[in-house]
Amino acid sequence: MNWISILIGFLLTVHVIVCILLIMIVLMQRPKSEGLGTTFGGGVTDTLFGSGAGNVLTNITRWLGTVFFITTMLLAYLYSHREPTSTLGSKMAAPDVTMTNAAPTQLGPVVPSTGTSTNKTTR
Repeated sequence: MNWISILIGFLLTVHVIVCILLIMIVLMQRPKSEGLGTTFGGGVTDTLFGSGAGNVLTNITRWLGTVFFITTMLLAYLYSHREPTSTLGSKMAAPDVTMTNAAPTQLGPVVPSTGTSTNKTTR
């Protein structure tokens, strides 16, 4: 296992955690129409973050969005520069041409058809 694979695993973990946190923070924000902000009990964000809950949640959203963007770009770069380790990719690149130990079948000589049948049966 090389360092790129380890870094990809770490960044994927951070990326998933940031995605979950970003979803939760966006759902906790109180929109102007009081849509999904009331899902968590209406005043929960005011209780947790005080009267400036909008500013705190906006800043958290901004920072999580920045981390999301950076991890996305880093993952794209690392995936494009890693060595292929997939067994499927190697099988597609070099097909396996092994012969089996099956008995060969005997084929008769190929004779072109002349329109008449060579099998004459008598009745």
